[in-house]
Amino acid sequence: MTQPVAASYLEQIMKDAHTRTLELVAGLDENQLIGPRLQIVNPLRWEIGHVAWFYEKFILRDLYDQAPYHAPGDDIYDSIEIPHEVRWDLPLLPMNETLAYIKAVLERCICRLGAGDASEVDSYMYQFATFHEDMHTEAYTYSRQTLGYPKPTFTIAAVPDDEEAGAHPGDVTIPGGTFLLGSTKDEAILFDNEKWIYPVPVKPFEIAKAPVTNTEFKDFVDAKGYEIREFWDEDGWDWCKREDAVHPVYWQPTGEGDWSVRRFDTIEDLKPHQPIIHVNWYEASAFCRWAKRRLPTETEWEVAALGEPNADRTMLSEKKRDTPWHATSGNHIHANLDGGALGVIDVAAFPQSDSAFGCRQMLGNVWEWTSTVFKPYPGFSPDSYKDYSQPVFYETKVLRGGAWATRSRMVTGRYRNFFTPDRRDVLAGFRTCVLP
Repeated sequence: MTQPVAASYLEQIMKDAHTRTLELVAGLDENQLIGPRLQIVNPLRWEIGHVAWFYEKFILRDLYDQAPYHAPGDDIYDSIEIPHEVRWDLPLLPMNETLAYIKAVLERCICRLGAGDASEVDSYMYQFATFHEDMHTEAYTYSRQTLGYPKPTFTIAAVPDDEEAGAHPGDVTIPGGTFLLGSTKDEAILFDNEKWIYPVPVKPFEIAKAPVTNTEFKDFVDAKGYEIREFWDEDGWDWCKREDAVHPVYWQPTGEGDWSVRRFDTIEDLKPHQPIIHVNWYEASAFCRWAKRRLPTETEWEVAALGEPNADRTMLSEKKRDTPWHATSGNHIHANLDGGALGVIDVAAFPQSDSAFGCRQMLGNVWEWTSTVFKPYPGFSPDSYKDYSQPVFYETKVLRGGAWATRSRMVTGRYRNFFTPDRRDVLAGFRTCVLP
């Protein structure tokens, strides 16, 4: 299932995740903590209670057979059973009681941990529950963007020296061969949709060194790409017309042929060499048709991130890296993760992050859409949280790589994120491939 880890580590990451939750609700009033009824956000007060319930359900109740701390929790916070549209109408705990609920649950979870290494089962479930909170703190972050709330303040706020490093144009050529896609049983931690590693034939391809930038996407907007039917598939065109989309959701024209962008509650100049962000799969695909390019498959993306060439670089080798930069740690110095920059940075930053083939920022900055429909790998079986992956197989698209707000402890080059193709609120951009 996973490798045993120190109980002290599990305690540390749980406390860290909780700190991030507190940072993201700080300064918000009661109206903001409930927010408007939108399909793409939850009431933040409900979401925090849901995170507390998740720890309680899957650790305290399922592992240790404890009685519920908050007895009505299943009827309020179970995201599978409670329809999204009714979450504003539920008898939610007041904010002070919601925070007390999650604090008490975490304390009880920590008390169950002994000294030394945790068991294999505990190591998996404690990490999974923490990563679940990490996923929600990322969601809180882009929800604050969606709702126009002020930028949060994080304890991690170190901007890299090369934040304004410029563009990083061009493609790299990746040879063909056989690649082992997915995760092995000896990975430190993995998710059920990564199981199990299997060989995949790969044809040679060319992929961009970096994600598409604002400047590149601006050319598509200026060419009236949102108004030209031939660049969109049928579903994408229906979405485009339904939403009356003519540019990325947070872009605003300046009146001088240029653009500004809303970042949380402020208007900023559009930075030319930052990656395009907050575009959906339809927008990414339309750009590719206009540019006579294509999105990579998720296999190609993982090859570009973790693969290695053989000695003469004519074929893929049998080796597979743990990270693009071939180190087992150091995400904080190799990638824009953990909210450190409180936003995206230029695509040329972090040259030390280059993969074996020269692809930059394969982890961090923006999630990257792929062309692949999210579906199980051969041999898939669900883990303890059976509703994590299965309900959205064949209904969503795969994203890879993590974004600036993603926690480094949970994202790897193997990690598979998934959203419906219409979601432009998430922290997503894309890179492209040369057409065959």
